[in-house]
Amino acid sequence: MRRKQENRYKTSIEKELKLAERQEDTLRRAAVKQEVPRWRTALEEKVPEKIYGNLKKAFCKAFQIVFEKGGGVIERTYDRESIREDQEIRAFAFQIKGDRKSLKSIRKDASASNLRNMAVTSLEGIGLGALGIGLPDIVLFVGILLKGIYEIALRYGYDYTSDGERYFILKLMEGSMQKGDAWEECSREVDLLTAAGQDLNGTAEAVKDQIPHTAEAFAADMVVLKFIQGLPVVGILGGAGNPVYYRRVMKYAELKYRRRYLLELQKRVESA
Repeated sequence: MRRKQENRYKTSIEKELKLAERQEDTLRRAAVKQEVPRWRTALEEKVPEKIYGNLKKAFCKAFQIVFEKGGGVIERTYDRESIREDQEIRAFAFQIKGDRKSLKSIRKDASASNLRNMAVTSLEGIGLGALGIGLPDIVLFVGILLKGIYEIALRYGYDYTSDGERYFILKLMEGSMQKGDAWEECSREVDLLTAAGQDLNGTAEAVKDQIPHTAEAFAADMVVLKFIQGLPVVGILGGAGNPVYYRRVMKYAELKYRRRYLLELQKRVESA
């Protein structure tokens, strides 16, 4: 009887891991094959170098502000304790039943809140774009991105307040914006961090050093949209890109957190 239950646990986890692997392979193929449209390349050539530099600085500042001062503000937008309690209930259900349905419910919970956040970033981006407000939108945008990732982390049982977890989140965000070989490299780095287990080692200095790399990845990919967003009226087109990027970052983050959770769960089942 015990052996049968153990096999049920392992089978459920393995099936969810295979699903995660297939989904990640889809992301990888899209990122590796992604080509920059000619119109975008032409526009990027017209964007002044100063604009790119300012955009990178704006993203750096946004991460610093949100990490240092925005945590409490973000947490007022959702019920942290309720999310943690739900996660514990889902985890306990799997511990008792060992069925895949319990794991699916965690995955669905992690994805559900993203729809609400995407609606918020859509309204915020389009609204400020209509007014020709580009750079000031970045702090709000980064705040919504981190809110989404924080909720995902909680859904899988991870506390995002440590320096190790913040570093992990910054690497996730950097990786989600990369293409080609850079995507592959970032993904490997994230997986190495995942292999470290529940408690990620990290320092405030490591977080500080990583912020410019993450900011550069966002600035390089979003420079055209944010440049356009800074122009009155047509800025709506730039602001409309916010939900597209939000979905892209969340898809990558949820997948990596899910894989991390499943691998740790697999280790616990095998050791038991």
